[in-house]
Amino acid sequence: MNQAKAPVTPAVRVLRQHKIAYTEHLYEYVEKGGTAESSRQLNVPEHAVIKTLVLEDEAKKPLIVLMHGDCETSTRNLARQTGRKHIEPCTPEVANKHTGYLIGGTSPLGTKKELPIYVEKSVLLLPRIYLNGGKRGFLVGMDPKFLISVLQPTLVEVANPHD
Repeated sequence: MNQAKAPVTPAVRVLRQHKIAYTEHLYEYVEKGGTAESSRQLNVPEHAVIKTLVLEDEAKKPLIVLMHGDCETSTRNLARQTGRKHIEPCTPEVANKHTGYLIGGTSPLGTKKELPIYVEKSVLLLPRIYLNGGKRGFLVGMDPKFLISVLQPTLVEVANPHD
C-alpha cells in the first residue's frame, strides 16, 4: 500500500462538515482502469465501488448517477424514471465544468455546482461502499446510508449488470 497522505478535497471537506465516518483508500490510478482496477488494488468487491457518472439531459442540464462499479446504467430507463426525453454522458470537459473534478476523480460530494443526484437503489443495501474522494487514485469508504443524509438523492432502478 502506498504511504502517501490522502488529499483534502472538496469531497473530504463535505464529509468532515457533516461529521461522516469514512476511511481513506489510496491506490495507483490507471488511465481507463475504472472500478475494476481500483477494486482489484484495494481488494474490495467491484459491486461496492460506486461510480459517479455525470450525464446530461436533452436540455443539456447535468445530473449525477451513482452506480455499482460492475453495472452499466440504462440511460433510457433513467430518462423514463426521471421524466426526461433523453439522457447521455457529458464530455469530460463538460463534466469537469459542472463538478470541478477530473474524470476518474469525480465525487458526488463537493461538486462545483449543485446537481441533481440519482442513486441506484441497491447501492443502499450494501454494508459499505467506496466512493471517489475527489481525486484520481483516492476512494473513501463509508456506510451508504450517509448518501441519503448528505446528498438527498433520488432513488432509481436503472442498473444493467455487465455480461
